[in-house]
Amino acid sequence: MARRVTKRRILALMHQDLVPPDDLSGVSPEEFELYKSEHDVVMTLRGLGHEVMKLGLYDELLPLRHAITEWRPHITFNLLEEFRGLAVYDHNVVSYLELLGMPYTGNTPRGMVLARDKALAKKIMRFHRIRTPRFAHFPFGQKARLPRQLSYPVIVKSQLEEASLGIAQASVVTSDAALAERVAFVHEHVGTAAIAEQYIDGREINIGVLGNRRLQVLPAWELNFSGLPDSAWRIATQKVKWDLGYQERHGIDIGPARDLPGRVAEELASMAKRAYRALELAGYARMDFRLAPNGKVYLIEANPNCDISRDEEFASAANAAGYSYGALLQRIVNLGLKREALVRRKGVN
Repeated sequence: MARRVTKRRILALMHQDLVPPDDLSGVSPEEFELYKSEHDVVMTLRGLGHEVMKLGLYDELLPLRHAITEWRPHITFNLLEEFRGLAVYDHNVVSYLELLGMPYTGNTPRGMVLARDKALAKKIMRFHRIRTPRFAHFPFGQKARLPRQLSYPVIVKSQLEEASLGIAQASVVTSDAALAERVAFVHEHVGTAAIAEQYIDGREINIGVLGNRRLQVLPAWELNFSGLPDSAWRIATQKVKWDLGYQERHGIDIGPARDLPGRVAEELASMAKRAYRALELAGYARMDFRLAPNGKVYLIEANPNCDISRDEEFASAANAAGYSYGALLQRIVNLGLKREALVRRKGVN
């Protein structure tokens, strides 16, 4: 028998341009792709019996305050990935929820700050002896020069942005000239500092983690690049992750990680939990790994409040672990409510 769900008033918080319509008639697949996560979450929560209000934000917090004081939700389901056009400001909105005493789903401001800053997160990983690729950090104005501990090829990324923003085949560089050019691209076009990370050839595997203190590790999922041309670097570019036509042309798919050698599955789970705790994450997150041909596992990055669309890797892995999509969202809601109860009782985060 299914567990009875306590019906709640849930404020679904999202970017103002990603508020989905209730009626999808006439919506193209490309348009739906933009807000499928928001649509999946809102409609599924309503299907569970919850009362859900959608609220889109861009650069004003007053609508959020009004919604909370007038509608009095039990919890906010946080789907916001940026504020005022900047990803680094999303944690400030969550801080505002904490100041208002409003429970919310997903990660705390502290966890978001630690994990979203790739340079800082890698330093924390190295301190905790969690294997991660060596890297160099290039703030604005700093000359792009590869330090001695790194060797080509390296992959150049934004220090702060997510969702493969700014990552293309040209992000993997093999010379000083190409490094300088790509770092300049990140500075000028992405608008953040850059990091250059040692390129790790191998399999791209991710591990979902659910929980606040007691953690559940989801089955390993793998991004399959086998259909890419032989000359292409095996990396999760923007096209690989988000271009449906590109995915279809090159047979790119994601599914259970099969035939993992030896104790790799156990090592992935252990590293995922250690990193989750080291970065003070809560609610849910996805850990991205590389499995090198020699069997070594490298943590590439942590993704707090990752994509939880019905058909994306986190929800698919949760389904393999026995969670229906509705049960997964309910679990995320319950984790937010339990964390808030713990904060009120003990005064800890």
